[in-house]
Amino acid sequence: MCGINGVLLKGKNETENISKILSKMNMEIIHRGPDQDGFFVKDTDEYALGFAMRRLSIIDLSTGKQPMFSEDGKICIVFNGEIYNYLKLKDSLLEKAVKFHTTSDTEVILRLYENFGTQAFAMLDGMFAFSIYDQNKNKIFIARDYFGEKPLYYTPNKGNLIWGSELKSIISVIGQKPEISKQGLNLYFQLTYIPAPYTIYSNIHKLEANHYLEINCNDQSYNIVEIDQNFKKNVDPNISFEEAKSTTHTLINESVSSRSIADVPLGTFLSGGVDSSIVSLALSKQTNSNIDTFSVGFDKKSFDESDKARTVANIINSNHHEFIISVDDLKSNIDDILLNFDEPFADSSSLPTYLVAHKTRQHVKVALTGDGGDEVFGGYNKYYMGKLNAKYSSLVPEVAHSTFKKILNPILSTKDDKRGKRFKAKKLLNAINYNDEFYYNIISLAYQKREVEGILKANNFIDDSLQYYKNKIGKNNNTLTDFRNIDKIISLEGDMLVKVDRTSMLTSLESRAPFLNKEIWNFTSQLPEDYLMKGWNKKYLLKDSFKQYFPDQFLDKSKKGFGVPVGDWLRGYLSNELRSYTETEFLMKQDIFNVAEISQIVEKHLSGKEDNTFKVWTFFCFQKWYKQTYERIPS
Repeated sequence: MCGINGVLLKGKNETENISKILSKMNMEIIHRGPDQDGFFVKDTDEYALGFAMRRLSIIDLSTGKQPMFSEDGKICIVFNGEIYNYLKLKDSLLEKAVKFHTTSDTEVILRLYENFGTQAFAMLDGMFAFSIYDQNKNKIFIARDYFGEKPLYYTPNKGNLIWGSELKSIISVIGQKPEISKQGLNLYFQLTYIPAPYTIYSNIHKLEANHYLEINCNDQSYNIVEIDQNFKKNVDPNISFEEAKSTTHTLINESVSSRSIADVPLGTFLSGGVDSSIVSLALSKQTNSNIDTFSVGFDKKSFDESDKARTVANIINSNHHEFIISVDDLKSNIDDILLNFDEPFADSSSLPTYLVAHKTRQHVKVALTGDGGDEVFGGYNKYYMGKLNAKYSSLVPEVAHSTFKKILNPILSTKDDKRGKRFKAKKLLNAINYNDEFYYNIISLAYQKREVEGILKANNFIDDSLQYYKNKIGKNNNTLTDFRNIDKIISLEGDMLVKVDRTSMLTSLESRAPFLNKEIWNFTSQLPEDYLMKGWNKKYLLKDSFKQYFPDQFLDKSKKGFGVPVGDWLRGYLSNELRSYTETEFLMKQDIFNVAEISQIVEKHLSGKEDNTFKVWTFFCFQKWYKQTYERIPS
C-alpha cells in the first residue's frame, strides 16, 4: 500500500529537474506511505519521464522496495495497493520457470506483464493503481482496479502528462490555477461527491475503475481502455437457494482469508451491522488468537449503535476497542479530514470513519471492513424504493403527484436532523419520477436537478450532469441488478471508496474490503434477484448464509449507518463559519451561486424553521474547500 506519482515530459529534460518535480509531488502524500520512498527517472531526446512512490510496508517488508525492474531493466513498475491472489498467480508463473527475486505482490504484477502484456491486468484480484513503463514499446500503462478502491488522477498539461494518487500532488506542480469544472460542480451539488472520470477541475481527470491508460511516450498521446474481465456465466440458472447459500459462505470465507495476508498486525472495523459483523466473524474463525475489533459510538443516542458492535465482539470473543465521539473530538480534526479530499466531498460519515481509522492505527496497520456488502448483496433501502416508485407511478397520475408534493412537502419537513420516517417519506416523495429517472433522483443526496438549477447561476448550470453515466449504463433501469450496477459505477467509486481510502490513508492505515471481490460480484450478479432481496428483506442471501452464528433476528435488526448529526453542528459551533460563507460580498465575488436562493436555504436551517441538513452541509463543504484550498492555489 502506498501512493504513486508520475510525469511524462515532451523533449529532452534535465534529470535533476524531473527529480525535483517528483520529490515535490511525493512530499504531498507522505501520509500514504511513511515507510519508504522510491524514484525512477529516464531522459531521452524525444521525452523524459519519472515515476515516484511512497510506501506503507505491509507485505515483504525487507525486499519489496519500489520501483521494481525487469531483468534487463527495460520495464519498470510503481504500485499502490494489494494483490490478494498474488500467491496463486506466482505459482502459475513458477510453473513457467519465471524467476522471482522478492516475495512481494509488486513483482508478480511485473512478471505477469512481461508474460501476458496488458491481458495480465484482468488476472489481478485486488485493489490497485500502478504505472508500468515499457521501454521496448516506448509506452506507459497506468491501470486502476475493478471497483476503484485505489485512486488515480491525471492531467494533460502544456503538452506533458502528470498523474498521481491524490489531487494535491498534481496541483503542486502544474504551475497554474485550474478552472473549476462546471460538470464537477453540478455533479457535486447533486450527489455530494464527484465520480470518475470527473473532478472539480476542468482539465484534471480521474481514471475510471477497471480501466487503464495506454500512453505513447513519443508524442504524449493516450488512449483509455476498459479492462476486459471476460467474466464467465458459471452459475446454473436453476441454482437452488441452499446451493447459493453454501457458495456464498465459501466465497466470503475465502475472500476474508485472502485479504488477511499481511506481515503486520491486522484487525477489523466492527459497526455491528450485517457486513462488518460477518467479516469479523469470518476472520475470528480463521485465526488462532483473539482478533482486534474497533468501533465508534456517538454521545447523541439517536446516532449511537455501539451496543450492536459489543454484542458481536462478545460472540467472537474479540479484543474490542470502542471509542465514543463527541463534537469536541471533531473540532480539532474536521478541517484536516474534509480538506484532505482535495475537492468538495460532503459524505459526513467520513468524519467518524477517520476517527475510527485514527484510533485503529494505534493498534494495527491493516483493517478489514464491511464496505461493498450493500452493493454486492442488495442491502440498501433505496433498492426496494424502486418497487415503490413503479407501484406509485402506476396508480397516481403525474399531475396528481405534483399536487401531492406541494401539499405534503411542508407537512413532512422537519426542524431537527433526526432522519426518521418523515425525512424518509419526503425523500421518497421528491424522488418519484415518471420518466425512468427515479433511481438517479434517489442517489441525488443533496439537491435534485431543478434545485441545482435554482442555487447555481445560469452560466454554471448543466441541464443533465449525469448524462455521461446514463449513456454508459443505458435506459430502462428498473431492476435490482440495474440499481446495483448504477451504484457500482457512480456511488461506490465516487463516494464510498473515496471516503475509505482518504480517511484511512490519512492515518497511514490500510483498509481492505472482502466483499469487493470480482468473483463474488460475478456470482451474485447471476443469481435470481429474489435471492438477494426477498420481498422487503434486504441482503436475504447473505444474512441467511451466516445467521446460524448470531442470535435470532440479530442480522435483521435495522441499522442507521455511519451517520453524524452535522445538522445540529451547523446550528452550533459551525454556525459562525457557515454564516461567513453566505456573506453577500463573498458570494458575489465567487460568481457561482444565486445569492438569494442559497442564502435562504441556509437561513431556514440556521433559524430552525426547516431541516436542510444535506443541502447546507453540501454547501458548507464546498465553501470550506473553496476558501481554504482553491483560493490558496497560486494563479
